[in-house]
Amino acid sequence: MSLLPEQRYPSVTEIVSSARALAAHRPGLCALRQVGVSRAGRPLHLLSVGHATRAVLVVAGAHANEPTGGSTLLSLTERVLYERELREGTSWHFLLCADPDGAALHVTPAPRTLFDYHRGFFRPAAPEQPEWSPSVLPPDRLPPETRALTRVIDELRPYLQVTLHGTDLGGSWVQLTKDIPGLAEPFAKSAAELHIPVETGASDAAGWPASGPGVHVMPAPGSNAAYPSMPDDARHSTWYHAHRYGGLTAVVEVPMWASDLVDDPAPHPAPAVALRQLGRRLLRDALEVERILTEALPRLPGPDGPLLRAAKWALELVPGLAGDWAQAPPADTTMAYVGSVDAFGRRLPLRAAAMLLRVLQEADDRAAPRLEQLVAAWSDAFAVRFRARWVPLEDQVEHQSRTVVAAARHARDRAA
Repeated sequence: MSLLPEQRYPSVTEIVSSARALAAHRPGLCALRQVGVSRAGRPLHLLSVGHATRAVLVVAGAHANEPTGGSTLLSLTERVLYERELREGTSWHFLLCADPDGAALHVTPAPRTLFDYHRGFFRPAAPEQPEWSPSVLPPDRLPPETRALTRVIDELRPYLQVTLHGTDLGGSWVQLTKDIPGLAEPFAKSAAELHIPVETGASDAAGWPASGPGVHVMPAPGSNAAYPSMPDDARHSTWYHAHRYGGLTAVVEVPMWASDLVDDPAPHPAPAVALRQLGRRLLRDALEVERILTEALPRLPGPDGPLLRAAKWALELVPGLAGDWAQAPPADTTMAYVGSVDAFGRRLPLRAAAMLLRVLQEADDRAAPRLEQLVAAWSDAFAVRFRARWVPLEDQVEHQSRTVVAAARHARDRAA
């Protein structure tokens, strides 16, 4: 299945270069500065537009495998520059890439198919992710990217932080740390105009209250997690750091490939049976990857690099997650939710296999061809099962940009 994007995703170097050119063009209004360094010594840059104390912070590149945010950030910057109304009483600040080390390892700027996307796939283990690390590590072990991000939040005290995320295949949805009344309507309108499905039952937001289709509000800290086995909890992430200043965070997700199977609000006829079946498939697929890993591991040079650490971490999640799915399903389980869980169950072992494949290919290991066939087959099956269709990059960017602007406007009204 060939799915041809019209444009490619820019690299971090290109994003920084564009930001530097904008700052040079409007020096009285824009400023670009370094706010930290990564573990590997790569700089973290913040582009600021305007000087008002009331601030919006937009974060791109928190997950290396979600490349749309960089393009959206550049589009938003130009929009803020040329639409004076957006700057009235508000300054905008753009963290160009929260994880430049991860971005250097995810190497599919123009994927033609899901197999292409996974051939260059990288997503670090949770302890190495800038936004998620506080949920799994003590404060004295946080990576420098996380410390840089929280310093920026402490400095700016944003009334709204927006973090730009995405999914490989599915629909669009928004996660909020506090509700933003009025956001659901412009979000849904934008998605409909651009033919992007709204993921009404996102497994990432299982059990969360919704303020509208695809707009989910995170439960308060202390409430029960939908998936108790998962070690990382959004309520302990950097998304909640803005709360100490009265702010909130919006996480705006947009798909690279869309599936119209993730927005069906109809009740599922047999959710418990379906979820148990998906859990069994998850265990079976993960075991297939585990067998190849166990066979090849003695032949691999040590110590483990970021790709192998991430593959192992993904596989470690599987038994607990399958057990979570075997429990009683959420009330009013929809077709969309079961579809989202189906996608998640395909995604996790596929990602582990893809990252392990890169390790084996680098080592010229004899198991690499067999694993490559598996990654190709799973990628194609994923695309076929969900009837994947490419979302043009300009539509991904436009929808994400519109949602950010709508969130900023409605959150400002909420804070007034």
